[in-house]
Amino acid sequence: MLLKKLPHDFTICKARSLEDIDLDADFYFLARTDEELSLVCRTEDVPAATTERSDGWRGFRIEGVLDFSLVGILSRLSNILAAHRIGIFAVSTFNTDYILVKEENFLRALAALEEAGYEVR
Repeated sequence: MLLKKLPHDFTICKARSLEDIDLDADFYFLARTDEELSLVCRTEDVPAATTERSDGWRGFRIEGVLDFSLVGILSRLSNILAAHRIGIFAVSTFNTDYILVKEENFLRALAALEEAGYEVR
């Protein structure tokens, strides 16, 4: 399976409102629940008004479109990284899955996945 490194630094944060978020930015994940408004975006796109934020994330995605009938893909990746004591922040889209790890663990994460048979570009 092919993994693609993302060239951006990411921040995970809680936004105060939708008005604070640049919805024209080229890369972000947004989730709203009854408890919070969460945003994952390029660090340079973080809104000024956040209630909490965690900087210093890097990421990769599973290349291609994953069929909904496929099972265990994210589980296998997260288990490999957990075995190397690397925490993750996962985001799924309609097409695929994205995994973010802290910057200081990024190269170790990629090496662990390559060792497990994944191709990283």
